[in-house]
Order: sequence, then C-alpha cells, then structure tokens
Amino acid sequence: MARQSSPHIEATAAGRGQKPRPVEEFPEPLFVHWEDPLSFHDALKLHIERHGETYWHLHRAITRAGEAFDRKSIVNWINGAKVPRSVQSLEMLARVERRYRLPNGYFKSKLPHQAQAPKGHQVGQDIGAAERRRLAWHLPDNFNSLPFEKREEIVEWVRRVILSGSTEYRRYQAAAQRQRYAIRFPGVNYGAANALRETANDEAEPEDPDLLSGVIDAPAELATEMADLVRFKTSTLTALGFQRNGVWGEETATQKIEHLGLMFGALAASPDGAVRGYGVPLRQLTFGLLAFPGVWDWYLQWRERRRGFYTIWEANMLSVSLSITRQETGWLRQHPELMSRVNPIQGLVFESEIDEARRDWHATCDNFYRHASNRLKEIQRVMRVHRDPFEPIMCILEAESPLQEYRKITDEIINRMPDEYRYPRPAAEAVRSFLILRLGLHLGLRQKNLRQLLICPRGHFPTSERRLAELKRGELRWSDRDHGWEVLIPSNAFKNATSSFFGQKPFRLILPDLLDLYKYINAYVERHRAALLAGAPDPGTFFVKTVKATSKDAEYDQTPFYEAWRLIIQRYGIYNPYTGRGAIKDLLPHGPHNVRDVLATHILKKTGSYEQASYAIQDTPEMIRSHYGRFLPEDKAALAARILNEVWRAA
Repeated sequence: MARQSSPHIEATAAGRGQKPRPVEEFPEPLFVHWEDPLSFHDALKLHIERHGETYWHLHRAITRAGEAFDRKSIVNWINGAKVPRSVQSLEMLARVERRYRLPNGYFKSKLPHQAQAPKGHQVGQDIGAAERRRLAWHLPDNFNSLPFEKREEIVEWVRRVILSGSTEYRRYQAAAQRQRYAIRFPGVNYGAANALRETANDEAEPEDPDLLSGVIDAPAELATEMADLVRFKTSTLTALGFQRNGVWGEETATQKIEHLGLMFGALAASPDGAVRGYGVPLRQLTFGLLAFPGVWDWYLQWRERRRGFYTIWEANMLSVSLSITRQETGWLRQHPELMSRVNPIQGLVFESEIDEARRDWHATCDNFYRHASNRLKEIQRVMRVHRDPFEPIMCILEAESPLQEYRKITDEIINRMPDEYRYPRPAAEAVRSFLILRLGLHLGLRQKNLRQLLICPRGHFPTSERRLAELKRGELRWSDRDHGWEVLIPSNAFKNATSSFFGQKPFRLILPDLLDLYKYINAYVERHRAALLAGAPDPGTFFVKTVKATSKDAEYDQTPFYEAWRLIIQRYGIYNPYTGRGAIKDLLPHGPHNVRDVLATHILKKTGSYEQASYAIQDTPEMIRSHYGRFLPEDKAALAARILNEVWRAA
C-alpha cells in the first residue's frame, strides 16, 4: 500500500501558503493492518503516516490553547533523537494514543527506559528537592491534572507506604533519628567506622535508630578507657596479669562501642533538649560510673520513656554490665584505678558510694552484679518486641508459595529493563538489582556474605580455598567440572561458623541455569560491572556500587547494601495502585535479611520440616523452630489435609 509523503515535505508545503487542513478529533486511518514496530520512534512514525498526517498537523491537533509544547519534540521523537521524559510529554503521548484510537499506554510501553521517573510533577513547594526525586518514581503520569485532594492523597500514601513503611517501628525510627546525641569513638572503632553492624538477631538494619545519632567525639580519657576495653576483648592473647572470659569479634566489638557510646551520650545530653538527657559534663564521663546502680537505673528508665516499653536492647546492655563486673574475668573489676576519675553526680552517684568503692572495689562490683542480675530478670519478664521482622513481608509469608510470590519482583525488574545501548548505566543497575534478588533467593545468605562475594570471571584461575578462608569471603566462579557458576564460601566466613550445619566444611553450591540466570550473570560480568565502575578501582566483589563523582569506594558495606535492597523493593516490589507498577500488594520496604525468612517459610509450608528449612539458610533446626514456629501449625495442618483429601478426590 502506498505511503504518504514525508512529514518534512508536507510541513514545508504548508509553510509556503497552503491552507492547513481542518483538525479532526479521530482521523480515519489510510490502512488498518500493519506490522507493529518494536521501537517507540518507529511506532510513532508509522501511525502518523498511517493516518496521513504530518508532525506539524499532529502538533496542532493535540495542543490546546495556552499550552507551550514545542513541535520539534515530535520531530525528535520520530527521529529517535529523544524520547518523552516530562509529565507534559507523556500527557501529549496519551493524547496521540487517544486520537489514533490505540490502546492506552501503547506508546509508553515501547519507551526504552520503562523505569525512568518522569520530570515535572507539581508536588508542592514545601517538599525538598531530594524527596521530590524519590516521589517522582511513584507518582502517576497524570498527577498534575488530578484534583488537589487526590494529589494530596497520593503523596501521603507514597510517603507512608513506599518511602518510609507504615509500621509502628518505622514511625518511631523516623522520630528518633531526628534526635542526635551519641558519643563517638572514631579512633577506637574496630572495623569500618560508620557501618551499621549486624545485630544479635542477624537483622541487617540497625536494631535501634539511635545507632545513627553519633555527634560528639569522646574526650581523650574516655576514649583511652574504651580502647583498653576493646583491646582486652579482641586481642588474641590476654595481657599478662589479667583474666578474660570470651572474645569479641569485629561486629560485636563495633556494636558494643556504639551501644556504650549511646549510653554515655544520653548521660551527657542536655536535660532541657529534645533528648532529655542527664546533663553530666563530658569531663566527668568514665567507665568507672558503670559500677553504680543509680547510673544504670536512670539509663534503663530513660530508654523506657523514649520507646514506651522495655526491649531486648536493655537486656543486652545489662548483659554487658554483668560481663565487665564478673568475678575474676570482668574488665571493669580488674581496673579499680578507674575510680580515681569518678566524681559525685547529683541523683546518680553519691559521695558515700564513691568512698565505699575506693575502700572495697570488689565489694562494690559484687553489689552491682547482684543488682544488675535482678534488673535483667525483671526486664526479661516484661520486655516486648518493638520491630516485628516479619511485618514488612507478611503478605508474602502468608501466600501458599512464598518463594513464587517474592519471585514476582524479579519478573517486574525484567519487564522494566532499560535499553542497554541507549541507557547503559541504568540497564546495569537494573541487572544488578535482578541479580541481587536472584542470588539472594538461591543462596539464602546473610547480607554480609552476599555483598562480600568475590567474582572470578570465566577463564581466570579461581581463588584458593585457603586464601578465601584468610579473607573470610566467598567467591562466585565458573566450574568447568559442573559446567555452571559455582558459589564457594569457607565456613569461617559465616556468623554461625561453629554451627553443626557446616561441620568445618565450606559452603558450595552450583547455581541453576533457570529463567535466564546465566544470561544475566554473564552480561553483568562482561559488560554491566564495568559500566557501574566507570573506570574506578575494581574491589573484586561481584556486586559493586554505581561509581559517581563523589564516590570513594565501589565496594558495598552494610548500610549502602541494605539501602540498595530497600530501594529495589520500593521501585519494583511494592504494588502502587495509582500507577499500576510494582509486583506485590501490601508489601512494605525491607532489607536483605528478609529473603531468608521467605526461603525458610516456603520450605516449612511445603515440607513441614525444620531440618530442610535450616538447609536453605545455613542454620540449625533449633533456630528455625524458635524463629519460625509461628508459621508452622496451620501449615502443618494444611499439609496433612492435602494428603487426606486425596482419598476423597479419588472417590
């Protein structure tokens, strides 16, 4: 069938005085059958020609009085030089679809960057630039044309559900992070200075938002005392003349430094400010204060007032106090000279107590040990769980197949994958997001082991197991024997290295080549990692950050990796009823540790076996029984019913 003359020729002819043709609301096409192009610009060009129009005439037809929309934008779209990015451009695209009676979203579905946030949302002057950028991902294209009340409703929902998460703990966390008071020990930190550490219950996010609040550097005397404590608890051999019970690892040491910094920070904070501390002068802060019950009672009650109830945090802090005052092996008990720096503090430490401690330091430690033991029992009886780790993913855990449900997020990433040749870096970030989730779901690793995983490209010699044990890291390498990508992690790299699961043997798994996993691993290793690194030094890890002008290191540490996972869930995981994007309804933002909950719960639902569930996350049946027991009773009943119901179906 004959095609019309080019839009450029017709536009030129019209410019020589030819009378413009009248604008019809719905022009009739010159032909009704066509082969649908894959690219956006080819599709737009086809349908303009199919209706016998020019870009000049189309511009007249879709532009309303008073609107400033450059007709050259349509030319650039046709030529493939640009694609619609602004809210106004997407609105014009929707008008073209309506004019040519094409399915709603026809052109937009062909854009080369499906996940790109539009520009130009009008969200109010009270919202800062950073939050505007975050909101833009989650607002509908027609946001500006909606009534004011509807726009307010959408912004409130996005803020509450996607950006912050609507749990009670998230609201407390947001409020607490605005109050910064902790004392830092920058010269003492054992490990990375500002990383958020894995907590006692293996969660990857901070167990308390106060861990983010350090603002005051410790005075020299207090920093010296902290350094001595850390050296005592982390050195390979105990110093001559001292006794020790137990050693701190890197995560534990840094965690205790941060927790004790919070306690000293609360004591030093002003009683008139938002923190409502005790106002102890910095020069009076010393570890010797930790042997006095009044100091601990005030701190425990202060934390209870802030949160509204006691939690395991307070119990863990009391355990620290018991450890450092224990007979024979307590660090504080073995340092009576610290009493020389203790001065009376009205309401907390009295002169008579100081005199008694100087006369008989061991008796003072014994009295405090008894007091702290009783307080620990009292708090353990009433403490509550503030943050339910299952709450953000409850909709997944309650599904018949939790793994199948969570997998929908990876499908959403693939569906919105940018064009690699037009957008190489966004495409690399999308592939990285896909692989973070896929490897997390296949391996069930804690986030530390996942983010520290090294990469050995095909054709290179893999790192020896001995060297990996020295580094305490695993590696992804190609196995010629098994013709697949292999993950090898020495047992000492795991937090529970002494668990019966490992038996001092390394963790080894061949990744399955299912649903294009190898295709994306190969593309990531060969092209996408380089796009993310942008010429920066390669840290050797499989997952690398997007290197920018302000980047110092391409390797993930704990906080950025947690935020990267949370961002994936915000952009691809949470179903947004206002945009239709997102994979799972009622999902909330969460971190990488929750994937272990998905795997364990999935196997419990399918098999009812604690042992098999423990295999999926490199743990023990006892841990699964204590951590996931809440999901099992009804699932066991369902398993039994499924077997029994077969009899009735057979009949």
